[in-house]
Amino acid sequence: VRPLMEDEKFEEMRNMASEFESGLGRRLQRYLYVKWLWSSNYVSDWWEQYVYLRGRSPIMINSNYYVLDAFRQPTRQQAARAATVMHIMAKFKQDLELEKVSPMLISGSVPLCMNQYKRVFGTTRVPGVEQDEIVCAPYWQSRHIAVLRRGRFYHVPLYYGGRLLESAELEMLIQLILDDDSAAAEVPDGELHLPSLTAVNRTRWANARQTWFSKGVNKKTLQIIESAAVLLVLEDGEPQYSAAVHSEVTELARSGLHGSGYNRWFDKSVTVAVYSNGILVGNAEHTWADAPVVGYLVENVQLNEHMGGFYREDGRCKGEVHCPRRLPQRLRWELAEECSAEIEGCLVEAQKLISDLDLFVMCHSEFGKGAVKRCKMSPDAFIQMALQLAYFRDVGHFSLTYEASMTRLFRDGRTETVRPVSSESCAFVRALEAGAPRDEVIQLLRAAGDRHQASYRDAMAGKGVDRHLFTLYVVSKYLGEESPFLRGVLGEPWRLSTSQTPYNQQPPKKGFKVPDDLSGGGGFGPVADDGYGVSYIIVGENKIFFHVSSKVSSPVTGSERFADNIRRAMRDLLDLFDVKV
Repeated sequence: VRPLMEDEKFEEMRNMASEFESGLGRRLQRYLYVKWLWSSNYVSDWWEQYVYLRGRSPIMINSNYYVLDAFRQPTRQQAARAATVMHIMAKFKQDLELEKVSPMLISGSVPLCMNQYKRVFGTTRVPGVEQDEIVCAPYWQSRHIAVLRRGRFYHVPLYYGGRLLESAELEMLIQLILDDDSAAAEVPDGELHLPSLTAVNRTRWANARQTWFSKGVNKKTLQIIESAAVLLVLEDGEPQYSAAVHSEVTELARSGLHGSGYNRWFDKSVTVAVYSNGILVGNAEHTWADAPVVGYLVENVQLNEHMGGFYREDGRCKGEVHCPRRLPQRLRWELAEECSAEIEGCLVEAQKLISDLDLFVMCHSEFGKGAVKRCKMSPDAFIQMALQLAYFRDVGHFSLTYEASMTRLFRDGRTETVRPVSSESCAFVRALEAGAPRDEVIQLLRAAGDRHQASYRDAMAGKGVDRHLFTLYVVSKYLGEESPFLRGVLGEPWRLSTSQTPYNQQPPKKGFKVPDDLSGGGGFGPVADDGYGVSYIIVGENKIFFHVSSKVSSPVTGSERFADNIRRAMRDLLDLFDVKV
């Protein structure tokens, strides 16, 4: 925090830290040590409870995140694409249940904790008045998917006669839904907009659930949706999707993050929306697991879909159909007039959130990690220093910056905070902006990059500070103790929140061309009202996608402007080195 504070404020913070360390902190640490002795992970359960489940703000945009499709679609047939993706996911679900999925390894030898994968499928965040709950349906209750088509929900089985349905069989069932004559009838607004309940304040949704969805037909329908392996949304429209056209990628990203506000079930662990031309986009609830887990699922789908030989020349699914040709069960609702009015009120709230989102996705194709490696720098450190330079140019000062690092080297580990802002990073930015000699700037950049890499390694190895301070704060609240130090440290807003989307988490398969086939990653909404959310994914050797979010209502931010500052900063950093692209 030193580079972010004036001398007087820093001295005050240092005194509070010293007093905490020698006083209350020792007592809190003893209680925390006891928790460490009997728990599998002294952070993760509290992190899930207090950071996610206790939160009352809407999870649409604020918590959920999106993932984009591959840039080369294997088929333009909506039913075939949806069926194949559902089949691959169902097969992956089956492999998880039979414990056939091998643990991920770092450097081919160090395993990562895979416990988060147990909750990929059949999982829902159920709203509560004061605290939500993560409910995971047993595998025998999640042998189906829920399908949403123009406001109508359907129950689609994944198994017939004890076997997993083939993609051609799922295609037939999905096509029956697309051809359903009853879909021509107008859906009442209450039913059409019902999913907007999941997009608003959690207490509001919990109260509505208790009042109108706790018994009868509505309860049964809700149980089918919430126990479904995933939610499939069959969308109208044929969006264009090219990495070179930022507006097209951004529009699809918006669809993934919030849709219309009423065509996603934001409580579901995984939602997949497939358009009429076969392009898809995903939405994931954040409580149950972190983004690398969903990234692994997406890679599994992409690898298998492109290499599995699922499609005929006409784009339809290969294979024969042996299950009955019968329209899947349509799910029913009984909505009172008061319930429909509440749903419409929720839709208004959701649309306000959507209208305040400023999202921009940029494909940085001028150079990628190949050129960065020739600079003899870590690509992540290079990008993080470019983000610091871009942010300084954007707002004129430095702010507290968050980067997520996984802690899955430990059982039930989730994330730890890396703080990219350091004395070294600030010195580099100021020197570059002041026009200091090139050799001096390079030296400062390397020092800042080395410091960042060391901080990242410490975070992965459990040597970070933020989760430790968070748990000490939780203990202090249990004991009714007030700590000015903890309140001061944890009360600072993260105005620049960043995260790198991992790629190639699975062994590559022959014939899979990563730069063309891998998606442009995914992104999330801004964490602070006057800040930015930045997600990035390094694709192959020559591309980096940046997903930038902020709020329209903020007078100091602009996502497209910041993306352009990132582009210029990346170029300026590379120009320091004698590297040709």
